[in-house]
Amino acid sequence: MEMIERTGKTVEEALEAALLELGVDRDQVEYRVIEAPSKALFGLLGGREAKVEVTLKKVDPIENARVFLEKVTKLMGLSISIEVTTNAENVTLNLRGDDLGLLIGKHGQTLDALQYLTNLASQREGRDRLRIIIDVEDYRKRRADTLEQLAIRLADRVTRSGERVVLEPMTPHERKIIHMSLQEDSRVETLSEGQEPFRRVVISVRK
Repeated sequence: MEMIERTGKTVEEALEAALLELGVDRDQVEYRVIEAPSKALFGLLGGREAKVEVTLKKVDPIENARVFLEKVTKLMGLSISIEVTTNAENVTLNLRGDDLGLLIGKHGQTLDALQYLTNLASQREGRDRLRIIIDVEDYRKRRADTLEQLAIRLADRVTRSGERVVLEPMTPHERKIIHMSLQEDSRVETLSEGQEPFRRVVISVRK
């Protein structure tokens, strides 16, 4: 854990100096007073500044993510519960509650933005970062199932007609679902074209 020592005219001043340098809030650290301040004898000699040792608390990204999400949704007037699922690659926080469609947005764009902000807020350190997936009422799974079925139907259409199909703009994650769904289909091939945020998947007959 990162630890620094700082001095000041008072313990509070020394602590604030350490917090400023670390770029954290008081609840993210533990500290102890190494030296208490003392006044100079007769205002001339022997004065001593306060010295504190400040240590960053161990980061718990899942708990930080939970707290962040609860704060954000409370400000939005939403009441949520959070289910946590872990695997070797990431942690999924699935939000449940009433009227949570606002958190999803069109094609999950708001949900993706919320996930990005949650990952930023939950982990201060850049080393060994834990990838946190945010979901709402299993939206991501339902959306993935829908996209997989769409990919199969469009592959059949392309095979019958011989004409390529251009899908609507999608997020990188959704485009990946389309590509993965058809990667074993020997009849068609897929590619992405255009610039973000209007990048699209194209399905065409395999050459």
